[in-house]
Amino acid sequence: MRTVFLSLPLALLALLPLSASAAPNAAFLSASELVSASSTPGNAYAAGTSVTVTAPTGGDLSIIGGSITLAAPVSGDALLLGGSMSTRAPIFGDLRALGGSVHVDEAVGGDLVALGFAVHDSTPAKGSTFIAAVDASVTGGAEGPVVIYANSVSLAGHFTGDVHVVSSGPVKLAANTTIAGHFTYSAPEKATIPASVMVGGGVSYTDASYLPAGGASRMLAVASLGIFLLARILGALILAGLVAGLFPALSASVTDRAARGSARTVLLTMLLGFAAIVATPILLALLALTFVGLGIALLLFIGYGLLLVLAFIYAGIILGALLARRFERRDRVRWRDGVLGMLGLSIILLLPYLGTLALFLLMTFTAGTLLLLFFRFAFPHDDAVFGDA
Repeated sequence: MRTVFLSLPLALLALLPLSASAAPNAAFLSASELVSASSTPGNAYAAGTSVTVTAPTGGDLSIIGGSITLAAPVSGDALLLGGSMSTRAPIFGDLRALGGSVHVDEAVGGDLVALGFAVHDSTPAKGSTFIAAVDASVTGGAEGPVVIYANSVSLAGHFTGDVHVVSSGPVKLAANTTIAGHFTYSAPEKATIPASVMVGGGVSYTDASYLPAGGASRMLAVASLGIFLLARILGALILAGLVAGLFPALSASVTDRAARGSARTVLLTMLLGFAAIVATPILLALLALTFVGLGIALLLFIGYGLLLVLAFIYAGIILGALLARRFERRDRVRWRDGVLGMLGLSIILLLPYLGTLALFLLMTFTAGTLLLLFFRFAFPHDDAVFGDA
């Protein structure tokens, strides 16, 4: 029987943009080498090591993969997460891309948000453009305002709005570039601006050779925080995928207890996990008061830390595995279930209060389940205290 606490994070995930509940005809595709050649009237979700989309998408499109190639138009928004990605067909809504290498080679009808090591945009976006990268180039202009944070920046084409650049390296404008609005940039040295460049709103330069000041420092601080959060999320995704792929039997056992256990079984498991998470620090403090108990407290502390890490990882794996059972009708847990589940859990955590509550409920269950599984492994002939009902 499905329990309330497991449906909470799924419900929160469904409230986010690009969710499955946004369209009744949503398609869910996953494979190591995935080629999507059939059109989708509603939203589409794909995951794989290499993902290529060659048929139109009638709604929103979300893809997670190592290599992503978008070769067919998207009527709604597109969300791309991967190592390298290329859009070779128009996107009529917004494009949000996060990865190592991002190439935007066709028009974007809405806003463009791209974060990566190298971001190259060769076509004008009709909405606003925001880019954060080590190497950034916008060579097709833009029809809305442009904001770029990068180490090196190259601009070309016609820009109808303002252009704001914060760079720690060179800023270059190609010949015949036109900027109808105001061009403001912060860099260690002045930009290379040919005589043929036209800037209607004037140019404002801030010398950033040393320490940034005022608004620039605040913007760099926000960018640094974003990079830190991105690194933390990517680390959690990789770790969850490795655990789910290396220990599929354990992952399947934890997921089975969540999917097939009764409400009473799940509640008792959560209570066990809650007791372990809350009571263990108190026990450690009491043991540390004595010299003899200090060594035991150290060993328990290591085990307690390992339990918390595993409980967090398996919280994401459970979420991804339950989604796979719901939409793919598949009981086997695969590595990508851990990656997708941890991504969903990371998004849920962005919600104030509710995200933390959902994570805590999942962790109490996973901690209790892991303790029961380890107990059964150590004492295989003993009856389980919390049997499935």
